[in-house]
Amino acid sequence: MSRHVQITFDAHDPRALSSFWRDALGYVHPGPPGVDLPEDADPLAAWDDFLERIGVPEEERNARSAVEDPDGHGPRLFFQQVPEDKVTKNRVHLDVRVAPGLRGEERMAALEAECERLVALGATRVRRHEPAPPLETGFLVLTDPEGNEFCLD
Repeated sequence: MSRHVQITFDAHDPRALSSFWRDALGYVHPGPPGVDLPEDADPLAAWDDFLERIGVPEEERNARSAVEDPDGHGPRLFFQQVPEDKVTKNRVHLDVRVAPGLRGEERMAALEAECERLVALGATRVRRHEPAPPLETGFLVLTDPEGNEFCLD
């Protein structure tokens, strides 16, 4: 039997980091428990209202955030606020598959286009690895707004 996976990120600003990954992956912020959101509602505003209504102090309202695959296939990403800085390379990272089935320059062009989009959202480009057939198809290394490495693959 397979298991469902949630990936947890330590973060200084869970709301901002979850918003980056929402936009990077095409995910959504879920609404608060027991709240039916209209289709055009802002889930983050709904969370603000919910947390205020249940008495969570304002300074604690950015302690957690999450994003989910709207199709229900990908893992849930959970973001929790921590006081310490990231000080070393992460031992686990995400490979964001943006060019499945593409090869050579067509693949690298697709990766570069996605890199530009993510840099505009707050990512930082780190380096490019060229294709080296038959085993390496090429990829880009980036970091998210809080310095977590990930690859465009």
